[in-house]
Amino acid sequence: MAITVYEIALAFWRVVINLFFREIRPRGAYNIPRSGPVLFVGAPHHNQFLDPLLLSSEVLRESGRRVAFLIAAKSMSRRVIGSAARLMESIPVARAADSAVKGAGTIRLHPEDPLVVLGTGTKFINQGKIRMTVQFGKEVGFASAEVLEIVGDEELRLKKEFQITGKDERTFVNGTAKVRLQCDATGGGLSYKLLPYVDQKEMYGSVYTRLKDGGCIGIFPEGGSHDRTDLLPLKAGVTIMALGAMSADPSLKVKIVPVGLSYFHPHKFRSRAVVEFGAPMDVPPELVEEFGKGGKEKREACQKLLDLIYDGLKTVTIRTPDWETLMVIQAGRRLYKAPGQYLTLGQTVELNKRFIEGYLHYQDEPRVIALREHIIKYNRKLRDLGLRDHQVERATRAGWRSLGLLFYRLVLLLAWSILALPGVILHAPIFIPAKIWSHRKAKEALAASTVKIAARDVLATWKILVSLAATPMLYLFYAVVATFLSHRWGAPWSVTRWMPLYVFVGLPFGAMSALKFGEAAMDVLKSLRPLFINLIPGNNVQIEALRKRRARLSEELDGVINHFGPQIFEDFNESRLLPAAVVPPSSSAGASGGADNRENIFSHPMNWLDERFFGWSRSSKPKWTRSEPSSSIGTPYDSDQESVTDDADYDQVIGIFQEHSNNSSHPPELRRSRSRSSYADLQAIKKSSSKEQGGKGVRTPSSVGSPPVSPLLAMSSLPSLDLDGGDEGLVHRRTRKTEKGDGDGP
Repeated sequence: MAITVYEIALAFWRVVINLFFREIRPRGAYNIPRSGPVLFVGAPHHNQFLDPLLLSSEVLRESGRRVAFLIAAKSMSRRVIGSAARLMESIPVARAADSAVKGAGTIRLHPEDPLVVLGTGTKFINQGKIRMTVQFGKEVGFASAEVLEIVGDEELRLKKEFQITGKDERTFVNGTAKVRLQCDATGGGLSYKLLPYVDQKEMYGSVYTRLKDGGCIGIFPEGGSHDRTDLLPLKAGVTIMALGAMSADPSLKVKIVPVGLSYFHPHKFRSRAVVEFGAPMDVPPELVEEFGKGGKEKREACQKLLDLIYDGLKTVTIRTPDWETLMVIQAGRRLYKAPGQYLTLGQTVELNKRFIEGYLHYQDEPRVIALREHIIKYNRKLRDLGLRDHQVERATRAGWRSLGLLFYRLVLLLAWSILALPGVILHAPIFIPAKIWSHRKAKEALAASTVKIAARDVLATWKILVSLAATPMLYLFYAVVATFLSHRWGAPWSVTRWMPLYVFVGLPFGAMSALKFGEAAMDVLKSLRPLFINLIPGNNVQIEALRKRRARLSEELDGVINHFGPQIFEDFNESRLLPAAVVPPSSSAGASGGADNRENIFSHPMNWLDERFFGWSRSSKPKWTRSEPSSSIGTPYDSDQESVTDDADYDQVIGIFQEHSNNSSHPPELRRSRSRSSYADLQAIKKSSSKEQGGKGVRTPSSVGSPPVSPLLAMSSLPSLDLDGGDEGLVHRRTRKTEKGDGDGP
């Protein structure tokens, strides 16, 4: 098969995103339909132009299918972004907000009729048009209303009263009183914007054509990128696409695939991402029939399908009502995880979703409220000591071992830094302007947005765009300088002639080497803090007290789990997992939930040296007992891996509980033994720690057949999931109890 322009363009962007992200992990790729029309519905839209690139890249890699994304027409007019979007077969969408103009003069409401707008110095006849929208500024919550009639240059009649978006971002409240109050406060009228009415017939026509031809469409139904902790209200356009295409061609069967994008530090270079594909949804025929009737039935059909899509997105995303709740959930998940136990990106995302389900279901219970307060206080203590949760167990033993390890790692840090320094210096003219420019653009985006919190969603995009523009210019400059110097210093013509080629080939390799050495140096740097804290006189007492507090919190969490878990899941007791206090040594390579095999010198030479020469790992000293978790200070690479799952979530604002489909719905080749699952090792680890060691509060491995002691919070048994590309199906399903007043999700 011939390679298309789309595939060439996406291959280039794949290289770019692989450079920006340290790891990209797909989940549930077996859910991608291999044929027929498909609508990929992505959320949350946290990374502006990178979101569609990630989704398109994973779909092409996993299924060979091409996805045409909808993109703002304003973005299509930009030189770089527009050219790239056209190569990717994107479909432009005109947005009223992108064409908004500042209205002349000021306006106020009629004192008796809220549907009449009076102006001072306005030019409604020249500026205004029927069906356009009048919008106030931030001081009145961006209240807006549609124009029904233009009476004159200084008078308009509205179709409905001014509306303001509610706190839940999904409902609207009457804004008349607020507008009047603001007018009275200013003693006159208010400034305003005029948003034109946009006819989307051409866009929908392009979408219908592609779906009719059996193609794929990608859309982020929130409408625009943002950095909130919850999903924005979904726009109805996605439902019009599906229902309109099927109404126009009854033989068409459109599939809707919800896609969740989970980022760890989405705006930071060399962060991580998980792309999760949910089960494909069929469009109900009855909704297509209602849509064809038009009027009220059409609107109701769109709303019903939008609700179905929203429920589908809840299965692949993580949502929390506010930032503080997200922090509590992350801390609870870390308290459940055993010290030194490593989870893959997919496992971390899955735990986050299930912890959020349990918390949101019982957040008003007194025990849960008390647990929340205790976790918040624990987090404050961590910040006061300058530690992260995963470092608590490691920062409990001072002495010559800590001093020796500190010296060794400082030498290691110096070595990696020296190797990385040349590449860092040569490429500093790229990443420094990229950071400055991206933050400037973020400020502009924040000022122009009504939904962004800090506009972090635009940072990664502008870092990449600036880097793409600066790199060839910088390399060209270096090539000219190198050629000039080689000629000036009398180098042979055979060398001088090819000097530009040497530069353009050598610098990318130098950049990659600096990248890898720099990452190793950062991993070592992150591991130094607990060692320094260890050596400060008197800190041992505080750290030991913090470790005991952590153990008590973990026990309190277990109690909450034991109490509420069986109330939310029918099969809770049969599938319960045990939180472990320590991780026993692995008997096989790759065990313990994704941990690296530390026995192999070839897997990471410096890691091997760190263990064999200095003996800081349990696996390198089998004689150490599991009743002494503090004896393991951890390798610098352990520290890095832990920090990915522990603090990465602080910048990640993602999704909620996943209700898995029955494994019988998957093809036989996707059903594997539970022993092959990503959570099999995790379960084995937890079941090996069910007894308390006398008086020390540390669990030791239980004998075979010992009953479980405590389960995982309301999401205890985690199903067998494919975390590496969707090759394995689900082999376990949780059954949730149906309760009065309990909907499909919080």
